[in-house]
Amino acid sequence: MSLSAFDASPIAAIATAPGRGGIGVVRVSGRQLKPLIAALFGRELAPRHASYLPFTAADGSLIDQGIALYFPAPHSYTGEDVLELQGHGGPVVLRMLLARCLQAGQNLGLRLAGPGEFTQRAFMNDKMDLAQAEGVADLIEAATEAAVKSASQSLSGAFSQAVSSLVEQVIQLRMLVEATLDFPEEEIDFLEKSNARGQLSAIQQALQQVLDKASQGALLREGLKVVLAGQPNVGKSSLLNALAGAEVAIVTPIAGTTRDKVSETIQIEGIPLNIIDTAGIRAEHEAADEVERIGIARTWAELAQADVILHLLDADHGPRAADEAMRADFPAGVPVLTVWNKIDLSGHAPARSVLADSDDVHLYLSAADGLGMDLLRQELLQIAGWRQTGESLYLARERHLQALHAARNHLQEAAAHAACDDQLLDLFAEELRQAQEQLSLITGKFTPDDLLGVIFSRFCIGK
Repeated sequence: MSLSAFDASPIAAIATAPGRGGIGVVRVSGRQLKPLIAALFGRELAPRHASYLPFTAADGSLIDQGIALYFPAPHSYTGEDVLELQGHGGPVVLRMLLARCLQAGQNLGLRLAGPGEFTQRAFMNDKMDLAQAEGVADLIEAATEAAVKSASQSLSGAFSQAVSSLVEQVIQLRMLVEATLDFPEEEIDFLEKSNARGQLSAIQQALQQVLDKASQGALLREGLKVVLAGQPNVGKSSLLNALAGAEVAIVTPIAGTTRDKVSETIQIEGIPLNIIDTAGIRAEHEAADEVERIGIARTWAELAQADVILHLLDADHGPRAADEAMRADFPAGVPVLTVWNKIDLSGHAPARSVLADSDDVHLYLSAADGLGMDLLRQELLQIAGWRQTGESLYLARERHLQALHAARNHLQEAAAHAACDDQLLDLFAEELRQAQEQLSLITGKFTPDDLLGVIFSRFCIGK
């Protein structure tokens, strides 16, 4: 929903997750909910006080008993009047309670809320900015403890404050530059007298620090897709089990056991890794049957979408021509890590080596015995670009990273214009303006309506 198409009528939804639970919540938000409260309970509710009440149907029959909480505007989550009814968490009970609210609020135009509409109203009523609103969804969806901590940083406003500080610094520098453009007789040695280059350099350094934290935080949110590839019976399923710490894939001495992909999500230093075990790759004429041929085709499809490919080889048998042919067909641009498995049979020691004539990394390990697995975990973190900084990170989204990168590019262009002394001050000012706009996209100052619709439509109902 875009701001231009915004429907300001009151909204209601079940705010707790689908399914049965001890407690369920129905949430209502609108500009004036006192008539609804009177219709539901025949009395007023004390603001911000828990009232234990019967929840009744229109005919007076009992639906449930629970707690009603009333938050008058503007002191609420959405900035409007908010009513929360907390009852027992049965799905039928909650649906009946929601239907009763919609019936009682019919004269007010009460309707069902769309995905993310409560948080969208909080954004529109200046209860939070756009980065904080996205932090709400990220906190709900966080899959690791590290992701929860980083999402909380965004929700608390730490990310927004860092971006707003950058915007303020850019604005201050723009004011200096544009004031000089208004009074051209004062342009002589402007860049030197105002230390504009020094101010710009400080902004660039601060932006890079924010970008570094955001890039690290993006890893916590998205993780990496790691695809295991190799010939049949080189130990891909054993490696998946070793990384997962559980028997999630079938392991047998029979070649071609894995016919379709097996997926497992693990954590290394809080980074989610989506490990995909695939069917062993061999020539089509060597495949045992049509099922194996389909499995091999699906393997290539997974490889095309991989963030990292682990190319497994048998250390006991050594390299084969088929291994080189397979590697040559791997998708370009995807990092490939060569893993020599089964060193428990070959007599190799766990090791990491880099080929002298390339940057190719080779690891020697045993998935069956766990030898060298720490080397693999550390290598995956390095490929991911993870650095343990001990600092709080921002659980950034792709659009945040794009805006930060764009702002950095504009500041680099501004620095290039500044290198021409005072001859290109108008272009210097324009690059600063564009950098400011890119940064303001993050917090929602200049966000297009259609982008807002996309962002909030991905929230869950009731939030």
